[in-house]
Amino acid sequence: MNNKCRCAWVPADDPLYIAYHDEEWGVPEYDDRRLFEMLLLEGAQAGLSWITILRKRENYRRLFDDFDAEKIARYRPKKIASLLDDPGIVRNRLKVNAAVGNARAYLEIQDESESFSDYLWQFVDGEPMVNKWQKMSDVPASTAQSDTMSKALKKRGFKFVGTTICYAFMQAVGMVNDHTTDCFRYRVTQ
Repeated sequence: MNNKCRCAWVPADDPLYIAYHDEEWGVPEYDDRRLFEMLLLEGAQAGLSWITILRKRENYRRLFDDFDAEKIARYRPKKIASLLDDPGIVRNRLKVNAAVGNARAYLEIQDESESFSDYLWQFVDGEPMVNKWQKMSDVPASTAQSDTMSKALKKRGFKFVGTTICYAFMQAVGMVNDHTTDCFRYRVTQ
C-alpha cells in the first residue's frame, strides 16, 4: 500500500490519510448529502489541518445527524451548546452556527427544484477539470471557478465558503483532478 507513488501531501505512515487519498480525494461525487457533508467539513477545517477533521469525521457524522440538512437546519441553542461541549468536533461557535445556517441555505437550493449537486457542478460545466500538475507547488490555492463558487454560495447565505475553502472542496469531491501526474490516482480519476 505504501509503495505506490502518491501526491506529496500524503504522509507515508498515516493509514487514514492514505485511505482518504487513495479511495476518496478527487473522486467525482454527485450525491447531494455527501456534497453537503464535505462542504461543511471543509468549512470546519478552516485554519486547521485536514487530518484534524478527517480524524473527527465520524464524530461529525454522529453529532450532526449524518449531515441530514433538514435536522441540522432545526438545531436550536440547546443543541448548539451541546455540540460546543463535545470534544469530538472542532468546538468553534462560528463554525457550528455556520453549519446550521448552511443547512438552511442548502435546503433553499433544493426547494427551488435544483439538486445541490447540479448547482455545484455548474461551476465546472458539469465535468471534472483535469489538471496536469507535476508537483504540489504548481497547485493553486484557488481558481476563477472557486472564486465564482464562493461568491455564489455567499450570496445564498453560506458561511465559511471562501475561495480557498471552495477550491479544497472542489479537489476533495473530484470537481477538479489535482493529483500530481506522478501519482497513481492521477490516471485512475481521469
